Amino acid sequence: MKKPKAKSARRKIAEVSHRPSAPRVAIAIMAAGKGTRLKSQLPKVLHEVGGKPLLEHVIRAALRVAPASDIYAIIGHEAQRVRAALQHTGVRFVLQAEQRGTGHALMVARDALAGYDHVIVLSGDAPLITPQTIEHLRDFHLAEKAAMTLLSADLANPTGYGRVLRKSARSADVEAIVEEKAASPAEKKIREINSGFYVFSVENMYGHIDELSTDNPHSEYYLTDMAEVLRRAKKRVVAWKTENPGEVLGGNTRAELADIDHFLRMAKARQLMADGVTIYYPATCVIDADVAVAPDTIIEPYVQLLGNTRIGTRCRVSSYSVIRDTEIGDEVTIRPGCMMSESRIEARAILGPYSHLRPGSEIGEGAHVGNFVETKKIKLGKGSKANHLTYLGDAEIGANVNVGAGTITCNYDGMHKHKTIIEDGVFVGSDSTLVAPVRVGKGAYVAAASCITDDVPDGALALGRARQIVKEGWAKEKRVKRANES
Repeated sequence: MKKPKAKSARRKIAEVSHRPSAPRVAIAIMAAGKGTRLKSQLPKVLHEVGGKPLLEHVIRAALRVAPASDIYAIIGHEAQRVRAALQHTGVRFVLQAEQRGTGHALMVARDALAGYDHVIVLSGDAPLITPQTIEHLRDFHLAEKAAMTLLSADLANPTGYGRVLRKSARSADVEAIVEEKAASPAEKKIREINSGFYVFSVENMYGHIDELSTDNPHSEYYLTDMAEVLRRAKKRVVAWKTENPGEVLGGNTRAELADIDHFLRMAKARQLMADGVTIYYPATCVIDADVAVAPDTIIEPYVQLLGNTRIGTRCRVSSYSVIRDTEIGDEVTIRPGCMMSESRIEARAILGPYSHLRPGSEIGEGAHVGNFVETKKIKLGKGSKANHLTYLGDAEIGANVNVGAGTITCNYDGMHKHKTIIEDGVFVGSDSTLVAPVRVGKGAYVAAASCITDDVPDGALALGRARQIVKEGWAKEKRVKRANES
């Protein structure tokens, strides 16, 4: 009689994934450390890569695996600052007031995690971890019925990492984790490293976590030591190896942060190009993770697209433009050197070069905002133009308005902001000053160099110039007088 074949790990995982009454699984993210090697007053997990804090990348991956109510960020150094920066994610926070190591972090989280069957432990400074890897690690742990499962990876240069010693080459069981300093020459040749990501059976972990010792140079409780503690207790410790070793690497130095940032931004650029966006020189562009760009848009070198920026189809974004949290319609032309934030640009508008759109700017369809024009909290109507050297703030400007060079809306009286309203079809001559609150009626003209302090009726001409006086011969007499005096 043939013996039944042993179930493969893949089959075990599939069975666990489809089990009707799945065990309760929490995710704990280690985020309490200071990050001394960064030499920074900013908490380590708040340093940004790819436009977001390190910790937010990890939280986003975790949210693809578990609801926010089952995710716990264990915070310590500058805890209030970290909480404030990440509270929008909806995850829960556990305070590790005194930072005494990774093992201690789970000790202080005991009350929060006690109601779960298993806990996945992630590192808050390793932003490249993927939801797929977290899921595979969890499912492998459940399939193997382990007390502890660690995520391992083969590194070309494993120096500095703890090595994973398995019972045999094909066994999932871990015999020991040997740290670099304690490794023998033969053990140092092992390329499989412990990444610092784990899954624990909550019952087994908290049944033995108090056996951790601080007998080490830093007098801290190390979570890595749980492997030895659980092995002594005859509990099963296993390892699952990721095929993508880069995702377990953390940002411990400024150089490592730069490498991670470059990786994330190049991945974003490749994704956009695969979706039909032209990026002439991707290595020079800074594009954040949440930016969306529609097909057939062209992005020239040295462009920054930041935050939640959205760009439509068939646009062109020229070099040296910096765009943050801005929505841009289809067929918009952005000439070189434009800066804009928290603004909205409708289809076929033309901006720049060197336009500055401050928050609250709404630029209508086919409108032009040109050379060295600054806007703030305005609505510029369809087909309207402000092409040169102009400041438009706190203004509502209708359709087909021409705003001449050097025009200023004087919106601030030293205490309060006031609105300027310019209705459809108005022509504002160059070097005009509109002192708000003021309204210029439909189809009216404002003569060049006018200072407008009163409302202008529809169809009227407004002149606010000082009377010109000409004194013939004055300049000649002045020069003669100076010559005689010298």
